[in-house]
Amino acid sequence: MAIREILEVPDPRLKVVSEPVTVFDDELKTLVEDMFETMYDAPGIGLAAIQVGVPKRVLVIDLQPEDPDAEPEVCNHGGHEHTHQPLKKEPRVFVNPVIVDPAEELATYQEGCLSVPEIFADVDRPATCTVRYQDLDGKEHEEQMEGLMATCIQHEMDHLEGILFIDHLSRLKRQMALKKLEKLRKAA
Repeated sequence: MAIREILEVPDPRLKVVSEPVTVFDDELKTLVEDMFETMYDAPGIGLAAIQVGVPKRVLVIDLQPEDPDAEPEVCNHGGHEHTHQPLKKEPRVFVNPVIVDPAEELATYQEGCLSVPEIFADVDRPATCTVRYQDLDGKEHEEQMEGLMATCIQHEMDHLEGILFIDHLSRLKRQMALKKLEKLRKAA
């Protein structure tokens, strides 16, 4: 397993439309393992293969909810001690995902993206959707998604079409987001 470099705007590869996966082999499994390791390291909750430079229709998602069954962890940041619930890993893999039947009702979530670091904006998307996808063995599944999972899978599936979440913003908001990103990079 390896942590791969995450492409960031304005890398032109992020605008590439990804190709369907036709071979379900060890290379695909390695890609997915690397994607999870990269996503957890970033840290993020979703990653599309194109974000690590591989134009294949593969997504990994882990919403990492707090684990109510785990013992709270004590952390010490800069002399401030606090406890928090550990996150539960619930890794999900979606190969060749397709949205069938998106809801007409919209939900607004503040989205961010590992390819557009430090930038967050409200995006409206269908509140629920049914997703047809394959697993790592090529087996087909169909699942109803709602809430954060529905938003996350739609966000990640946009990457497969070369679309970033900032492309959903008005021209002005998108320009402001990109300017802010430029300033953050200069400061770093």
